[in-house]
Amino acid sequence: MALEHFFRRRRPQSQAGADLPELWTKCPACKETVYNKDLDANSWVCPRCGHHLRLDAQQRVGVLLDPGSFEQLSGRVFPADPLQFVDTESYPERLQRAQAKTGRPEAILTGRGRIEGVPVIAAVMDFAFSGGSMGSVVGEEIARAAEAAAEQGLPLVLVAASGGARMQESALSLMQMAKTTVALEGLHEKGLPYISLLSDPTTGGVTASFATIADVIIAEPGALIGFAGPRVIQQTIRQNLPEGFQRSEFLLEHGMLDDVVDRREQRAYLARLLRLLTRAPQAEVTG
Repeated sequence: MALEHFFRRRRPQSQAGADLPELWTKCPACKETVYNKDLDANSWVCPRCGHHLRLDAQQRVGVLLDPGSFEQLSGRVFPADPLQFVDTESYPERLQRAQAKTGRPEAILTGRGRIEGVPVIAAVMDFAFSGGSMGSVVGEEIARAAEAAAEQGLPLVLVAASGGARMQESALSLMQMAKTTVALEGLHEKGLPYISLLSDPTTGGVTASFATIADVIIAEPGALIGFAGPRVIQQTIRQNLPEGFQRSEFLLEHGMLDDVVDRREQRAYLARLLRLLTRAPQAEVTG
């Protein structure tokens, strides 16, 4: 009896306050397990198969903008619950959980920064916040970013990542399609470029409004881009969809995009494009 007690397997005891970070990530495409530091050094692109993993807004800023150049503009507008929406839980409870998860009040991060020395206004959507859904605050922040770009004479670079309009705000979320479109028209009137980068996924009302009315529309490899889902479309038209339908390469082939750009090349690509569109000089490279 004593020996049985001695050799009995004991459950590991968790230490109070211990916080063990995730060190490895399994690629959802090739299933390869990759060390997170290697992924981070590779802009969160799988080194084995080239799959582009999803980024949160802060990671995206780090990939696209020059180090230390980002000055945040968003974060002073907070979502409300005018419809007092409740499904399996109340809308405020969902918002609190998303805010705790991402550390920001909404699914958008905007600010002023530089891309290889070229000053820009950047707006980055965060799919980690309630699927990047577009509510009233997202629309307001994008409109403010467009207005700031117009006032300061700067180009606007927007990164879309969204499941579409936010159902908990009903028609109020759909109104943001018109609101953002009107705000972006101010850039066109001043001859300022607006560049849209579509990441995985970009769907619903976001695709049907501000994400696809840019002067230049580029996308990441393999990104899902569309309005309705493939299953809904297939059931509606009663036809089988072609392979790769709604992926960025398919859309490029059919003229819906201007280019598909690997994430590791996006900063340099955007810098060249911005210098061409704004006639900005080549930034000096310092050692």
